[in-house]
Amino acid sequence: MASDPSAHEPNRADLHKDPSRVSGMFDQVAAGYDRTNTVLSMGNDRFWRAATTRAVSPRRGQRILDLAAGTGASSVALARSGAYVVAADFSPGMIAEGTRRHRGIPNLSFVEADATALPFGDEEFDAVTISFGLRNVVEPEKALREMLRVTKPGGRLVVCEFSHPPSKTFRGLYRFYNDRVLPVVAKTVSSNADAYDYLNESIRDWPDQPTLSAWIREAGWSDVAYRNLSMGIVALHRGTKPASSGR
Repeated sequence: MASDPSAHEPNRADLHKDPSRVSGMFDQVAAGYDRTNTVLSMGNDRFWRAATTRAVSPRRGQRILDLAAGTGASSVALARSGAYVVAADFSPGMIAEGTRRHRGIPNLSFVEADATALPFGDEEFDAVTISFGLRNVVEPEKALREMLRVTKPGGRLVVCEFSHPPSKTFRGLYRFYNDRVLPVVAKTVSSNADAYDYLNESIRDWPDQPTLSAWIREAGWSDVAYRNLSMGIVALHRGTKPASSGR
């Protein structure tokens, strides 16, 4: 039987964020995903991951949901605390690669999941976090409500996401890097350079820090705040589920 040539063609998502196309795109880059991110971010991905882990503040015995976990790099950092971590992603390829790499960690499990319809009960987790994934969800506000639903009252939300540098000068330099440098480097180090064209478009289209903070509040989270990392290339958003929340 002849193979389907389209199965090997690069899958490129667009700003409509069709879940099957986004998932398929991440399937294709799973094997080299972490290495590519380190190269394209010039090593800053490790700093962003460490800052996110500190914000989540995992403790032994807690249950933590790490959404858009990819191959589990962020989940492993959380699991080192002794917390039980569920690494969830909607890309089967990412889940398979993460399971292969980290199957020996007893307090870490991988689950295929859609952020807008999480396969978990109400109030299961002490904390929920998502890094560089909310931007890829077709209905991010719905995902924020789902995260609230599965979090215990008093539990924490941490969102690490690309954002918009407040400095006009630095923002111009950042746009030049994304528009001119990143595509060239991506063609060298990634198996699907088109995926990083989508990355650039999705960052440009994503709302700024105050707007995302407003979405988080509207979803029902309290004590919402953010701080910029790397001069605002990335923003770390936090919230708490109200103790009296009926969700």
